[in-house]
Amino acid sequence: MTRILMVDDDTELSSMLGEYLAAESFDVEHAYDGRQGVDMALNGGYSAIILDVMMPELDGFEVLRRIRAGSSVPVLMLTAKGDDIDRIVGLEIGADDYVPKPFNPREWLARLNAVLRRTQANTSIEVTSNTQASIQSIGRLIFNPSSRSASVGGLVMELTSTEFNLLQTLVKYVGTVVTKDNLSEQSMGRKLEKYDRSIDMHMSNLRKKMTERGVGSMIITVRGQGYQLSGES
Repeated sequence: MTRILMVDDDTELSSMLGEYLAAESFDVEHAYDGRQGVDMALNGGYSAIILDVMMPELDGFEVLRRIRAGSSVPVLMLTAKGDDIDRIVGLEIGADDYVPKPFNPREWLARLNAVLRRTQANTSIEVTSNTQASIQSIGRLIFNPSSRSASVGGLVMELTSTEFNLLQTLVKYVGTVVTKDNLSEQSMGRKLEKYDRSIDMHMSNLRKKMTERGVGSMIITVRGQGYQLSGES
């Protein structure tokens, strides 16, 4: 069963969502404050974390910062409806996606499944001579889909699941402009919604990490169209 950690101090909502996920064959565990959530997230081997923003002890942003310091596990944040700041901050810190409260459980489940689908589709690849041959060298960037890693000069970049998926899509179409709609569908498993800045925020984070390795200029923003990965670094 797919193991999910739900970090939310709202025990009633957590219980309801836990039962909903259990009916869909998920194995759900709960943390009801930020400190417990960080400890369980870093030690539990979960497939994904569902994380609320407003919590005692540590808020969701601080929990996410601490998780990202030691893990790239997919994180789906629960934010206040209409609060763009929460969404932007969460994405900047490294959330893979967000769902605003209140939400329809079916939409919430679809978002969670989209995050899991992209992650599990890549981690299920067996390491064989064929997958080894799929390692790509683009300029100084070395991209390895079988280990879900990207490195420059032997130094691996610490990418979140969504950041890796975005880079994988850009690598697939290297030298070609990829629209934000296509990036969202192929990297996040969902259509890009109107006024949704998720792709821009994830791409900004990815570019920063590539810049730290000296290859940030490989990602080209094509105004009004999307993004492109240059074949040179």
